Amino acid sequence: MPADPLHRAGEPQRSTTSQPPRGSGASAIEVRRSARRRRTVSAYREGDRTVVLIPARMSKAEEQRWVTLMLDKLAAQESKRVLGDAALAERAERLSAQYFDGRARPASVRWVTNQNTRWGSCTPAEGSIRLSHRLQGMPEYVVDYVLCHELAHLLVPGHGPDFWRLLEAYPRTERARGYLEGVVAAARLPHVPGARDEQET
Repeated sequence: MPADPLHRAGEPQRSTTSQPPRGSGASAIEVRRSARRRRTVSAYREGDRTVVLIPARMSKAEEQRWVTLMLDKLAAQESKRVLGDAALAERAERLSAQYFDGRARPASVRWVTNQNTRWGSCTPAEGSIRLSHRLQGMPEYVVDYVLCHELAHLLVPGHGPDFWRLLEAYPRTERARGYLEGVVAAARLPHVPGARDEQET
């Protein structure tokens, strides 16, 4: 987000507290706005509260987007478990049974390190699914979304209306897409927010 053109270093922080989205794992979220904070966003746990630090001039819509992104980022960092290829294949099998009546049957599912512009890929003719290693450590619902996306490609190769109708079976599609869009947007910032980075700029 752009830097604040005008700010006063001595201006106090403004703080608001709200209930978190379902499934965030925290009992309350405290958003602290600071005029000294120009472009960085950070978050940390304080007991059962999550504190999110944002620039004072950030809009309410930007605040909501960043709060969701930072909650997910914290959850991902706190969940250190990374699925191996075998566990990933088992997860894909469970997702296929749950959302596609078991019709999507991949021959192989594995992590790869050569996909830096895509989150996942699928070769329907071979039944192979590959997920980018960049997804490792992200929230489970995001990994599940990418798996479901690629499983759907085993049934419908393109991205036409039939494909998107099929993918609607996964209930967290929109949230996962929003999370991934936020990751891409954050990567374009001069300073990528860190979950425990409280450095003012």
